Amino acid sequence: MKWKILYSAQAKEDLQSIYEYIAYDLHEPEIALGQVRAIMDEIRDLDEMPMRYRKYEAEPWLSKGIRIFSVGKYIILYQPEESSHEVNIVRIMYGGRDISKQLSEK
Repeated sequence: MKWKILYSAQAKEDLQSIYEYIAYDLHEPEIALGQVRAIMDEIRDLDEMPMRYRKYEAEPWLSKGIRIFSVGKYIILYQPEESSHEVNIVRIMYGGRDISKQLSEK
C-alpha cells in the first residue's frame, strides 16, 4: 500500500525559500528549479518504505518519530504515521544549519 505524502505549511515555505535563494540571490533559476525537483522527487519516494531512514536522535523529536534524510546539501525531516499511512514532511532545510535550533523556532 502506498503512503500519502503531506507537506506542512513550514515545509512548503522551506521549498519556496530554497527556490528563491538559488534563483534570485544566486541568479540561477534553472539550478533552483532542478534542486527543488530533486528534493520533491526524493520525498515522493517515501510513498513506499518511509521507515527506511533513521530517526532524528535529538529529543523531543525522537519521541515524536521524526525521521531524517538528505538530498544533496538539504535535510528533510518527516513524520510517518502508520495508522493512516501518511508521511508528513515537517521541514526542508540547508544541512549546514543547526537542525535542533531550526526545529525549535518553528
